[in-house]
Amino acid sequence: MKYEPVITSAKQTIALQAEAIAGLAAFVNEDFCKAVERLSKPGGRLIISGIGKSALVAQKIVATMNSTGTPSIFMHAADAIHGDLGMIQQSDNVMIVSKSGDSPEIKILAPLIKNFGNILIGMVGNVRSYLATHSDIVLNTTVSKEACPNNLAPTTSTTAQMVMGDALAVCLMEARGFKPEDFAKYHPGGALGKKLFLRVADLARLNEKPLVKESATVKEVLVEITAKRLGTAAVVDVKGKITGIITDGDIRRMLEKQDSFISLTAIDIMGSNPKIIEAGELAINALEKMRQNNISQLLVINEGVYAGVIHLHDLIREGII
Repeated sequence: MKYEPVITSAKQTIALQAEAIAGLAAFVNEDFCKAVERLSKPGGRLIISGIGKSALVAQKIVATMNSTGTPSIFMHAADAIHGDLGMIQQSDNVMIVSKSGDSPEIKILAPLIKNFGNILIGMVGNVRSYLATHSDIVLNTTVSKEACPNNLAPTTSTTAQMVMGDALAVCLMEARGFKPEDFAKYHPGGALGKKLFLRVADLARLNEKPLVKESATVKEVLVEITAKRLGTAAVVDVKGKITGIITDGDIRRMLEKQDSFISLTAIDIMGSNPKIIEAGELAINALEKMRQNNISQLLVINEGVYAGVIHLHDLIREGII
C-alpha cells in the first residue's frame, strides 16, 4: 500500500472540513441571535429531532445542551410521527436538524409542530427547503461540498451541524451565566467532576491529624509522624495555633547536621512557614499549590483552626492527577 495517496486524501478531507467550518461564521446572523434569545428564557425544554446522520448529530447536541444548562430531549423524526410527538409540551421549543430539509419525515413533522403552536428552529443546509420555509428561526449550515469523494456521504455537512450546535450551546451558557460550579452539578462523576466539586475537606477528613506541641521531643515527633503515616506533623503552640511543620525531610536534615538530638524539641527543627490551605478550597487548587511550592502535602485549616493534612497521594487516589 502506498501511503502518499492516503495522506493526500486525509489532508484534503481536513481542509474541506476546515473551510466549511470557517464559512459558518457568515451564517451567524439575526436568526442565530433569536435562537439564543428564545432558548435562554426560563421554562420549557429544547426538543431536537432529525433523521439519518442528522439524527446522530441531534443526539450529540442534546448531550451538550443538557451538560451546559439547557434541558434538552432527543426525538427521532421517524418515531415522532408514530407517537413520540407526545413528548412535546406547550412550553417546549423544537429544533429539527437536516441537511436537505426536504426528507419525507421532515415534511410531515414540521407542520405538525407548527400546528401545536411550538417555536420551530430549523438547522438546515438548504435555506430554500421545506424545513427552512416552515421554520420560525433558521440556522444555516450550508456547505459547498461533502468531503466524500462522491459528494454523497454526510461528512462536511454533519461537521457543520455539530459546530453550529456547539456555537449555540456556548452562547446559551454565556446568556445564562453558566459557571464552573453549575457545570460540576451535571458532571459529578469521574476526574472531571472531582476537579470541579471535590473539596480539600473531603480528602483531609479521611486522613489522620498528625500534631505535636512546640515542646515535643524529637522522639515524640518521630513517633507521631510514623504513627499517622503522612510523612509530616503540624506544630502548634500552647493555644493550639499552627506555628510550624515538620516533615520526613526535616528529620533527615537534622540528623545530618546534629550528632545528638537529645536536647532538641519540635520548635528547633520545624519549618516556620508551613504551606496551608482552607478546608473549603477545591482539591484541584491544593494540587496547584503543591506544584507551585514543589511539596507533597499541605496543612489544612478550617476557620483558622488546624483541621488535618492533604497529601499528594490523596489527589492521585481520587484521579485528579
